[in-house]
Order: sequence, then structure tokens, then C-alpha cells
Amino acid sequence: MGISNETSVQAISLFVGLLYICILLDHLLKNNRWISKTTLILLMGSVAGALILLLTQGRTALVFKFDEQLFFNYVLPPIIFNAGFEVRKKQFFRNFSTITLYGAIGTLISFGVISSGAYLLFKPLDVGSLDARDYFALGAIFAATDSVSTLQVLNQEDTPLVYSLVFGESVVNDAMSLVLFHVIQRFDYIPLGADNVVLLFTQECLYLSVFSILLGVFIALLCAYTTKKMSFGGNSPLHEISAMILMAYLSYMLAELFNLSGILSVFFCGMSMSHYTSYNVTEISRTTTKHMFATMSDIAEKFIFLYVGMDALDVQRWEVVLHRVGTSLAVSSSLLILVLLGRAMSIFPLSYLVNLTKRDPDEKIELKRQVIIWWAGLMRGSVTMALAYSQFTKIAHTHEHGGAIMITSTISVIYFSTVVFGTLTKPLLRLLVPSSTITTNIRVCSESSSPKSTTVPLLWNLRDSDAYMAHNIATKSTLSMLITKPTKTVHYYWRRFDRAYMRPFFRASEPTPDDFEDIYQAL
Repeated sequence: MGISNETSVQAISLFVGLLYICILLDHLLKNNRWISKTTLILLMGSVAGALILLLTQGRTALVFKFDEQLFFNYVLPPIIFNAGFEVRKKQFFRNFSTITLYGAIGTLISFGVISSGAYLLFKPLDVGSLDARDYFALGAIFAATDSVSTLQVLNQEDTPLVYSLVFGESVVNDAMSLVLFHVIQRFDYIPLGADNVVLLFTQECLYLSVFSILLGVFIALLCAYTTKKMSFGGNSPLHEISAMILMAYLSYMLAELFNLSGILSVFFCGMSMSHYTSYNVTEISRTTTKHMFATMSDIAEKFIFLYVGMDALDVQRWEVVLHRVGTSLAVSSSLLILVLLGRAMSIFPLSYLVNLTKRDPDEKIELKRQVIIWWAGLMRGSVTMALAYSQFTKIAHTHEHGGAIMITSTISVIYFSTVVFGTLTKPLLRLLVPSSTITTNIRVCSESSSPKSTTVPLLWNLRDSDAYMAHNIATKSTLSMLITKPTKTVHYYWRRFDRAYMRPFFRASEPTPDDFEDIYQAL
């Protein structure tokens, strides 16, 4: 951090105190329907930054400088791992084609729109010495939606289908954006209009995606196998918890060591651990790790947005930008318009293609829900900020106006999208999907026993995952529709393979709630 030990202790103490205040405010306003937790923390960070600015007599609004390596190595992994650990794997893979279409193809569309749009709009503005790689990087940076903000704004009980699709898409989107950014950094120079750029991008993306996923799954299976064979039992819950935490972090760091995508690796490691390793440990260890991962993720999320709120008042950077206020506003406005346009060009055409493949009207994504999905994915957050710092921080800290403008514009877009779009999501949701309609849809969907229904929330309830299974079985009044509407999807064949080979080898033999559900579905 470049400051004395005493100053460092003071800065850490101040930041920890601010985090504690954020937790208290979050608890007091948890039932507030108009302000999201992210918006609250951003505003809290800005207030704290303003106070620090006054105390330091205008010298700085920060307690320490942002370090992208700190973010990627320590702050981001708990957030992504917890997302994979808590994701409802059944609904994730049952909606896998739609989620992949939004998250992968949609991200590529947004990437292309933002990159090409930035190149065309920024050239007349003279924003600095940006080369082709910077424009491609801008596409990857602003194509990344913010799953944190989306989760805090949407309610899975009100709109389960929208919640499932937005959350699943945002996770794949973050991974795809990081893969794209990682690929761009591998090229020292990218000539615009080169014939082999698309081929190189495709090869690198496939390589990073496939091997990152395989590494994460391998680490999780290794952890599951060792915890099963070691038979920790009830004597060593400390060893069980330590093994899961260390192996989860190892999946991320090994991916970074091998120049792969750590976010993809740790996400699929979390999914695999929750499916195999969690059933090889005691109930105490299972509950402890679940809440520990959720707690670490929550603190990391608060840390990120608290810092963004404080960094919005960074005096040194604004001193550079103030000499070119018009250019800075034009860049911020252009980026915001490109985000809106890129999101629209990815969601609405892809939703049309998805609806063409759905025969059941209940599974079609109607226009109102498409608008909600489009709007909810407009927010930008932690991944966007970290990538922007990684790309532009070197020239920003040497006071070049190009880097400073890009950093301040990124913070402006994050701040505006989180506060404005995040705050208006709830009213928009109630306008497009009235409460009566939501209730009716939930009732109808719960009575439907079609195993391919996409209206079930994507995440397990943290408090009682077994209760969801019991409720799910109770609401299916008959087996008639399971007989009249059989489905054999990729998920169906995977479950057969999983039950026959994977679970006997990597999971303990005692029955689990998931096994009872398999028996019910088989009947």
C-alpha cells in the first residue's frame, strides 16, 4: 500500500468499522423495497470518502489505493465460489441452453457492440493514446454485468423464472467477460481488421473455458474422494472445513498459475463440491461451511462497493479530468449508451430464438420478462471496476488524461447504473409483472409437474434446502404429467450417469435428500 505501518493499521481499522456500519444498516433496511443493499453501501462509501476528504484537508478521500491483484486473488474468489456452491445445479443445467445463450453468445454480442461503438465514438473525442487492445478491453470490461447487484434487487419468490435466468446468465457472463479480457491481454498487439482475430479469439476462449472448468471439477472431485476415503466422521469437523476451504482456494490459484480462468475454475469447483464433498462431511461441517462461504462472500461484496463509493471522490484523478470535463462526460455518456444498446441487442434477439424452441407457452419468455431481464442486467459492478483498473491504472496513476478519463468514466457508469437502474428495478418489476399475476403464475407453475419447468428458483434456500424438496414433492399432486410429458434432455442423461458412476465413487453411501428426489422422479 506504500504507507507506514501505523497508517496502515489506522486505515484497516477505519475500513473494518465502516464495514460493520454497513452490516448494521443492511440489517435495519433489509425489508426496504426501494433501496438496494448495493446502493446503500455505495452511498455509505461516498459519505465516508467526503468525511475523509474534509479531515485530510482535500488531499485524499481514500484509506488505501486499489490493488487489482488484491481484488483478484483475495476478494473475488469467495464471491464466485459461493455463487457456484449455492447454485441450484438442477435448474442451472435444466436451463443450461438458455443461460449459455444469454451468458456466452449474449456477452459476445455486447462485447462486439461496445468495442466497435467505443472505437467509432472515442476517436473524435481525443481521449488519449488508446490502441486496438484498449478498445477490445473496453468491450470485455463493460460487457460484464453485476450478479451481486442483480441478486440484491430481484426477488426469487416474486419472479422465479426471471431470477433464475438473470442470475445464471450473470455468472456465465462474468466468466465469459474475464475469459475475453484474459485472451486480449495475451496479445501484445491486435491489428484492427485482421482476418485471423476472430479465429484466435475463438481458439483461446475455448481453450481457457474448457481447461478452466476441467481443473475446477478435478480439484473438487479430488477433495470429495479424499474426504470420503479419509472418513473424518464426527471426530474432525475442523479438518473437514479446512480441507474444503483450502481446496476451493487452490482451484482458483492453480488456474491463475496455469494462465487459465480462475473465476470459471472456482465457480465449477463450488458447484462440484456442493454436489459431492458436502455429502462426505458431517452435518455440522456442512452447515458451517455453507454459512462461512456465504459470510465471506457478503463481506467481500460490501468491501468492493464501499471502496467504489469512496473512490468516486478521488481528488488526484478528478484534478486531471477537470481540465477535460466535456470529454469525460461524453465518454461516460457514450459508454452508458453502448451498455444499453449492447444489452438490448443481446437479450431481445436471443429471447426470440429461445421462444422458437419452446413448445410449452409457460416456458416462453414473454416481452415483459425480456424487458426485466434486459433492465436487470444493465448494472455494472466489481468485475467491471477491477478490469478497468487492471487495464488503465498504470497510465491513470501517472496522471495521463486518457487513463484518468477511462477510470473516472468507469466509476461514473458503475455508480449511475447501480443507483439509478438498481433503484428503478423494483418499481419496473411491479409495473410489468403485477403482484396478482406473479401469485397466479407461481401457483400454476407449482401445480405443474413437468420436470422441464424453468420457473423454479435457481438457488437453494440457505436455511433449509431439504424443505424445498419436500415442498416441491408435495405440490406435485399427480404423476400423470410425468408420464404424459417425458423429457430426455442432457440433464436427464447426466443424472443417470451421475447416479450410476459418479456418486458411488465420490460420495458417501448413505441416502441424501437428493437421492429421495431421484427415487420420486424415477417413479
